[in-house]
Amino acid sequence: MSNLPEPAAVIRLPDGTYTYADHLPAPFQPTAAPQVVHQHIHQAPPDRTVQRIALGSGIGAGTVAAGVYFGPLLVGALTAIAANLALLAFLATVLTWGVVTVVKSVGGPDGKAAAKTLSKARRSRKGK
Repeated sequence: MSNLPEPAAVIRLPDGTYTYADHLPAPFQPTAAPQVVHQHIHQAPPDRTVQRIALGSGIGAGTVAAGVYFGPLLVGALTAIAANLALLAFLATVLTWGVVTVVKSVGGPDGKAAAKTLSKARRSRKGK
């Protein structure tokens, strides 16, 4: 039995049939199997915590949709209001400074005395 030839390997062809490896023509000789590359792309899912809590507490999908739609609008409106208030505060500061400067320069001794009184009042308030 030791002088029997080695059995030929059986391989599966691309069309699904089987054949012996030693009967294949040269172009069909099996080559190394293609390497399979597993690529994992990790992306965080969008944050739906508020929606999950809302749906879990029994309020409807319409309420959740309204929150999703009106939430960013509310943030935008509050930002616009804050910007307007900041602009008004800046204008009030500039106008007050301008009035004090004009009163000091044009008012003569009475204007200087009034400015001095204001600065004293301001200092005394800071000390308290």
